[in-house]
Amino acid sequence: MAANAAVVLLAGTESHADMGRAANALETAKEFKQAGGQVAVIFDGAGTTWVPELTRDDHPLHPLFESVRDEAGVCQYCANAFEVRAEVEASGVPLLAEHDRHPSLRKYVEQGAEIITF
Repeated sequence: MAANAAVVLLAGTESHADMGRAANALETAKEFKQAGGQVAVIFDGAGTTWVPELTRDDHPLHPLFESVRDEAGVCQYCANAFEVRAEVEASGVPLLAEHDRHPSLRKYVEQGAEIITF
């Protein structure tokens, strides 16, 4: 039986370490997907600022992002708070607002997913 996960990226885009966290989050999601598990990639908090970056064709993590794009979603509240909502909407990555305009992590736990944060 394949394992399921919700990979939550909270790190912003300010530093080289943050890029490492983003790369690790995307690589982890890709691994779950390739193994046949259910996976969700959730951009939350400052992590919402990654979506405008990762959807650029010239970004070094763009190909990795594209490998899990269909599993991605963005916190609606945080996209507003970090002023990237327009860019997120333009990217086509869905906004998540199941619980008070935030993604519902409880939903993933109920579905048997592990929550992994970066």
